[in-house]
Amino acid sequence: MLLLIKNVLDSQRLKEVQELLATGEFVDGRFSAGMEAAKVKYNQELSPNSPLHRRLNAMVMSPLVQHPQYQAAVLPLRVATAFYARYQPGMTYGFHVDDPVMGPMSGRYRTDVSTTVFLNDDYEGGEIVIRTAYGEQKIRGAAGDAVIYDSGSWHQVAEVTRGERLVAVTWAQSLVKDPMQRELLYQLAQAREGVINKLPQSEEAANISTVHINLLRMWSEV
Repeated sequence: MLLLIKNVLDSQRLKEVQELLATGEFVDGRFSAGMEAAKVKYNQELSPNSPLHRRLNAMVMSPLVQHPQYQAAVLPLRVATAFYARYQPGMTYGFHVDDPVMGPMSGRYRTDVSTTVFLNDDYEGGEIVIRTAYGEQKIRGAAGDAVIYDSGSWHQVAEVTRGERLVAVTWAQSLVKDPMQRELLYQLAQAREGVINKLPQSEEAANISTVHINLLRMWSEV
């Protein structure tokens, strides 16, 4: 699945996030990359020791994980703490696949869905490029938007040519491991919402709800 979720963060929240990041200590992003990804990764990330993480997560991650589209599309079981990345002119992140399992030994999780939250948009370049069955797709969201995509897909961040690109990146282990099943459940959830809005007390709405609920029961892993 490849989905752009609009307006996850409002303008006031974005301003506060940008001001906090302007005061943060950034380190070489290769320190957090796996062996293969480190060879193509050229960016900076907020220091893992930064005291800003808690405040940033409250402002960025809370609205994301509570967003109804995120919930419907990702069906999150576990959501990782975000990395806050900075790309200055010349920086890029070449084609790679995200590590299949992340986190400390005491809290490992499978990466099913990757998410990038765009924290600004006053830069050039820096598009996310994702290889799909239909060719390469380029995504550049407005500030406050988020894009979700399968963690197993080949993707890159194109070189930033002007300005500074700020993003939050996170991963989720889904209740539903299979990406095709997740996409079908998302489409069914969208159809269910439309039918309930038009025919709230109808037999059709009840039937779609029953199918959605029982497919989720059949496919989910907890």
